[in-house]
Amino acid sequence: MLAEIHQFIIVFTAYVIAAGSPGPSNMRIMAVAMNDGRRAALAIASGVVSGSIFWGLMAATGVSAILSRYAQALVVLQVLGGLYLLYLAFKAGKAALSSDKDQLRPTNERKATAATLYKRGLLMHLTNPKSILAWIALMMLGLGPGASPYTVLVILAGCAVLSVTIFCGYAIVFSTAPMIRLYRRARYWIEGTLAVFFGFAGLKLLLTRI
Repeated sequence: MLAEIHQFIIVFTAYVIAAGSPGPSNMRIMAVAMNDGRRAALAIASGVVSGSIFWGLMAATGVSAILSRYAQALVVLQVLGGLYLLYLAFKAGKAALSSDKDQLRPTNERKATAATLYKRGLLMHLTNPKSILAWIALMMLGLGPGASPYTVLVILAGCAVLSVTIFCGYAIVFSTAPMIRLYRRARYWIEGTLAVFFGFAGLKLLLTRI
């Protein structure tokens, strides 16, 4: 029992580091939260959470392990993910170059329905091959040769709770009044940094061989 608890702690710690560290999903949630408010950010965060749980289920059932052996499937996801990140870089760059007057107009995120925002977050996470590989690594880390269904269930449930806490936490924290004021004061720098970040991540994803 103590050995299992120790293993769970290792897996959950690894997940917190992987999911909580700055990445395309977190950066997108932060930007939407500061620019478009909590509701829009939570909708996108919900899509990201769903994508994370989906890949967790796939990894637990062994589907992701099969995908990892077929480079073609991962290459398709890699290309789609890279193109989507470049699209986000374009949007961030456009926002950085726009005037404050333009920024006061309703954005796509403000006009979009919750369902549309949810799908955007889901798409971002599903087209990121690193999410698949991270979940495979987590399952290999947490599941030994004699792992029981109970162990798999605990890992999935624990990571699902952590996923909601982390991604929705980003949406809530970065939609607070101090963060919104910070965004308005440093909008050009924030959007410019996001444009560079997404552009670099997108090109890296497109040019890196899996």
